[in-house]
Amino acid sequence: MTDFPFSLVGFDLDGTLFDTALDLGHALNHALELDGRPTIPLAEVPALVGGGSAQMLRKAIARNGPVDEAALPALNEQLVAFYAENIARHTRFYPGAEAMLDALAARGVKAAIATNKREALARKLLSDLGVQDRFAAIIGGDTLGDGRAKPKPDMLHEMIARARATGGRTAFVGDTTFDVGAARAAGLPVVVVRFGFNDRPADELGADAVIDHFDELLPVLARLGITG
Repeated sequence: MTDFPFSLVGFDLDGTLFDTALDLGHALNHALELDGRPTIPLAEVPALVGGGSAQMLRKAIARNGPVDEAALPALNEQLVAFYAENIARHTRFYPGAEAMLDALAARGVKAAIATNKREALARKLLSDLGVQDRFAAIIGGDTLGDGRAKPKPDMLHEMIARARATGGRTAFVGDTTFDVGAARAAGLPVVVVRFGFNDRPADELGADAVIDHFDELLPVLARLGITG
């Protein structure tokens, strides 16, 4: 173990560690087609991701008409069912992510996940990709119940507790206002990836640092550890 300023680094999942856009997009369009709605060009799906599947579906429907809130839960379950069956067809780590996780582990730093994706879906994705054991904790948007997902800080507090990292410092890495808001509320330094599903320009999200590639993350965290 080498000297490093953080004992735990938490990550968002969709648009941060993994490019899930194609699998999410196919599931979203499946639900829209079932409801007789226009589909969304796959290139536009990243802008809809961040608040969980129901929020993604709500935004997609609202592009072309009113949202029937009473019908939304059932349609969302059809989206989720399709997604679960096809969760890892196209999803892959972003470039440099695996090497970055290896470098953190070599320094004795734990990694964890805090995602607004349902916990069961996050675990299935990580399991199907064979990387679940890399993470000391996996917290989903439904883990703590309604009203406690990002941008509230609750998930990040729970992530720290389950990773048993309460004795050291934690940083968080994400790509949206949900991630920055949660990290700020939890009192954690936060790094944003420019290549993710940014719901605002990355430099306008209010993070402590922005990176273009995971090769930059460890040096950035080292600097934040000194200045933070």
